[in-house]
Amino acid sequence: MTSRSTVSPQTFTRDLSDSGIRNTPQREVIYDSLLQKRDHPTADEVYARVKSKMPTISLATVYNCLETFVQRDMVRAVNFERGPTRYCPNLRPHAHFHDEAAGSTHDIDLPEGLLDKVKSILPAGYDASSVEISFRGHSPKHEVS
Repeated sequence: MTSRSTVSPQTFTRDLSDSGIRNTPQREVIYDSLLQKRDHPTADEVYARVKSKMPTISLATVYNCLETFVQRDMVRAVNFERGPTRYCPNLRPHAHFHDEAAGSTHDIDLPEGLLDKVKSILPAGYDASSVEISFRGHSPKHEVS
């Protein structure tokens, strides 16, 4: 995983071009929607946000653009069991907390060196190309009675 926190709007076009992909208005509006509100939206939520700015955009285009961003390491796909994939533009190593009561997902900064410690418990000869740490539960605002 890259150490960048996000792909900035200034480097967005260059990063697409370096990956052999041309920039399009659809890609710009979708990526911008991820940067504007960093709440780990689903593809359907991204579609609802960009539809007002680009009424002719299709849900298939949103899915295709998001998949392109994930493949090009511009966005992380975040999955919680059977739930829909969520998208995170934060590319720094971090964990996620999914509030099951509210349905929200939050970035959790990890202490320095934690991922190296986690990787160190792998069996001899194994190397993890990535580590995903996810927490599930509820916030104090959503106490379960």
